[in-house]
Amino acid sequence: MDKKKILILGASGFVGNAIYKELCSYFDTYGTYYSNRSFANNKQFIRYDLEEDDIFQILEHIKPDIIISSLRGNFPAQIQAHHHLMEYLMKTDTKLYFISSANVFDAYSKFPSYEHDKTLSLSVYGRLKIKIENMMMRLPKGNTAILRVPMVFGNASPRIKEIKENIANQEPIEVFPNLIINVTNDDRLTQQIHYLINRNKTGIYHLGSSDLIHHEEFIKEVIEHLGNYHPVYKRVYTTNEDRYLAALPKDNILPKNLRISCQEIIEHHLPV
Repeated sequence: MDKKKILILGASGFVGNAIYKELCSYFDTYGTYYSNRSFANNKQFIRYDLEEDDIFQILEHIKPDIIISSLRGNFPAQIQAHHHLMEYLMKTDTKLYFISSANVFDAYSKFPSYEHDKTLSLSVYGRLKIKIENMMMRLPKGNTAILRVPMVFGNASPRIKEIKENIANQEPIEVFPNLIINVTNDDRLTQQIHYLINRNKTGIYHLGSSDLIHHEEFIKEVIEHLGNYHPVYKRVYTTNEDRYLAALPKDNILPKNLRISCQEIIEHHLPV
């Protein structure tokens, strides 16, 4: 069987690179990078400047069966690039998997959010993701998958690195005591994406832990797991009541072996 060709936009970032590593042994996988020169010698990687280069040239060159968009960078340039992606998808059978965010719901704080809830965001980042999601909704249903992801942790994740740096520099660690979240890690997220590609799945998926936890409690448990540290916590209260920033699945439930709990994610951060 011919290997599917997969193009990961933003494959040098933390999430994009984790997806690349998960898929490259199974598919003919390509990725884009921008500033990280360590990818320059890898024949599967193409340099792509979001603000300068036309995505069409890369698409014409690779002719991917599947595009996974994990782009970061200038917001207007991201929107422009996705406009071009939509034009390309209209003319081909290519599928687009878009890494979105639980932030598309950050204006709703009273409840967790499910796949088909209306999106509404107060943050610039959430609004960017909504704009791209809305573009995708205009395409045939079988061509796109929206993957809404909560905060991603993992041993090499920027969030864990930042926590370790703050501990090392004896700087306070910011926690949100009233914020109820769900979380994920790079290992489980990439396995879930692999499954969706293998099964040819499209639609909207919420790829976070199946349970919820307070942000402060989660961060404290992660730090406890990293070692015997006693950092200073800076508690940030945005409201007096509990508020939710959690995207839970209701319609598109993944198989049991692909789900994950907050506790499993904490235990994955072995002491270093």
